[in-house]
Amino acid sequence: MRKTREQVLAMALDAVTYARERGLVVELSGEDASRADPAFVREVYAGGLEHGADRLCFCDTVGLLTPERVAEVIPGLCLAPLSIHCHDDLGMAMANTVAALRAGATCAHVTVNGLGERAGNTPLEELVMALETLYGYETGIQTRNLYHLSSVVSRMTGVPLPTNKAIVGEMAFTHESGVHAHGVLREPSTYEPVPPERVGRKRRILLGKHSGSAAVEAALAEMDIHPDEAQLREILKRIKDLGDKGMRITDNDLIAIAEAVMAIECRPVLKMKQFTVVSGSHVIPTASVTMVVRGEEVTGASTGKGPVDAAMEALRRSVAAVGDIRLEEYHVDAIHGGTDALVDVTVRLSKDGKIITSRGARTDIIMASVEAVIAGMNRLLGEKNEDRSQDTH
Repeated sequence: MRKTREQVLAMALDAVTYARERGLVVELSGEDASRADPAFVREVYAGGLEHGADRLCFCDTVGLLTPERVAEVIPGLCLAPLSIHCHDDLGMAMANTVAALRAGATCAHVTVNGLGERAGNTPLEELVMALETLYGYETGIQTRNLYHLSSVVSRMTGVPLPTNKAIVGEMAFTHESGVHAHGVLREPSTYEPVPPERVGRKRRILLGKHSGSAAVEAALAEMDIHPDEAQLREILKRIKDLGDKGMRITDNDLIAIAEAVMAIECRPVLKMKQFTVVSGSHVIPTASVTMVVRGEEVTGASTGKGPVDAAMEALRRSVAAVGDIRLEEYHVDAIHGGTDALVDVTVRLSKDGKIITSRGARTDIIMASVEAVIAGMNRLLGEKNEDRSQDTH
């Protein structure tokens, strides 16, 4: 800024006076305060309060604070209600925020999913759960809505959640390792700091090459499939074989393997006769689909933000009469190659609280998406009384 301390102080006091004269509640923030002379920061704060500031804010603008430094500096600056504003450039935002609150700060600046400049700010969901779980402080936040809020913000901003993000990441309450899955099924606190339901989530047992028989048996039991010991061993073997090939095991994969091993007949509820998608630079993406749903031909159509979105909505509308199915998650993996490379689409669908994952693989991303959704819909709309026990005679 090329200003002297005296000039900076005068500018700050003028700004406080200007805001107060217009009836505003004033929080005087010290940008980059963590690298400034603490004595000068205190002088600015004191002057601001004399000119009518209501609150103060200490900013770690480039994320260089440490909890030890926070404990030294913050107590001497609590001349009024003090907020702490931390950035996560070195991964210390959460630790520094908690340290500041313990040192006397009364408010924390947070953002949903930690969104913010560069590496972001202190995440709301992580701070809330840390305060309630580790420090026994009741925040008043409805924690069961945290995951929903996080998902909505991620979708609206177009910023995906890191898979391994605490509390709201896809893997936060997911278990694959045989020992971990076995332990969490017997006693959830063995490998979970808080129950997933507390933040609006559900525990997930991920099946793959590290899975054990307990995890596979539990996953099958949720689908009302009960193999005998020999069948369970064969199902586990086939899952591990797929996992060794680097494949993601979906619920649909598991059911298909179990049906093959146990010779269970699957009666599809719906079949697709045709679908058409129209898209282009000056055309609103539109899709129509004709399905046979429990013996009756049904046609649905929809527009969307893109051809895949339009196709997904057309499928959903075509089965609306027999079930309200929602697309919870959509994931695409493109296998490396040319323009004709295989596309692997994984979807997560829900109906009446039941969630299932399904996959489609084609060179056409729209066809792969339709294939994945139809397979998942068939599982969700399957007959409730279908016999899935080990006795198939």
